[in-house]
Amino acid sequence: MVSPSPDAGAGFWSERPGFVQRLGLSASFTLCVGLAAVGFTGFLATSEMLAPAQASWSGAHPLGAGGPDPEPTTAEAPLTDTGGDPLLDNALYEVGELGEVTCVVPELDADDPASMEAFVHAVADCLDQAWSAYFAEAGLEFTSPNRVYWYAEGHSPCGPFPKEDTAAFYCQANQGLYLGVEDIVSASAGADRPEAYTFLLSHEYGHHVQGQSRMLAEFRSDRAEADPETADELTRRNELQADCLGGVFLGASGASLDLGARERANILDDVARRSDHGAERTHGQASSARLWTEHGMDRRDPAACNTWKADGELVR
Repeated sequence: MVSPSPDAGAGFWSERPGFVQRLGLSASFTLCVGLAAVGFTGFLATSEMLAPAQASWSGAHPLGAGGPDPEPTTAEAPLTDTGGDPLLDNALYEVGELGEVTCVVPELDADDPASMEAFVHAVADCLDQAWSAYFAEAGLEFTSPNRVYWYAEGHSPCGPFPKEDTAAFYCQANQGLYLGVEDIVSASAGADRPEAYTFLLSHEYGHHVQGQSRMLAEFRSDRAEADPETADELTRRNELQADCLGGVFLGASGASLDLGARERANILDDVARRSDHGAERTHGQASSARLWTEHGMDRRDPAACNTWKADGELVR
């Protein structure tokens, strides 16, 4: 195993909640993350030793380019028993609005990788703060995701990265929030708008929220037994809920992030750009993605993100 270096420039480093890897010239790296015994996995050794697990992939066009990898072969027990159906009647729906969140983020220079890394770290810090407090209020256990920010090719339990048009993804197997510090710029057409990157990270964090509240485990169980058409619909409900949960965070933190009408329009345009196109049927049409993202921003309540109860017309 490669030991983290105290010098960020040396290639590898770790800091802040979770486990952060910075990649240097090496084309792959080793992750060792000790998780709780009741977590999604017991212990993560080298990624090549584990079967590919499910990931939510976020790229330029569409969001989730490449689709989820095969289901893991290892058992993954839920972190918390929330009671009732985890999708339809989750305890996360009972708390109410996510309270106002104050985020302190640095100025962003999208052309400077160091600036981008500092920016996404600050946004992730704010996401940790907001959702950990919300889970505590709901009486649910919560562990912040492991942050893995890449600069070069590597492997996760969910497969190699980057994939074509892939900028970020969430890997349930090790609760890893993966993000290509330089790739997210090219995947966003070189946008210099901070709100585009904030939402991308918030969407992937939404999958972590689903995982911590047992929704991902239930979704995967249901999808495994479904026919292809139904499986695609379940996947859309899952992705659109992550859009909505990302919107909830932006709605709650928008004042501190200076998200006005112009920034809101940019976010919705970016969401539409990353939605399903052509034969892709796993992330929702542009109209659906915009609807759920905007709904989350307006309501600021995870209960408003219950896509599992929504009419089929709203999750196309």
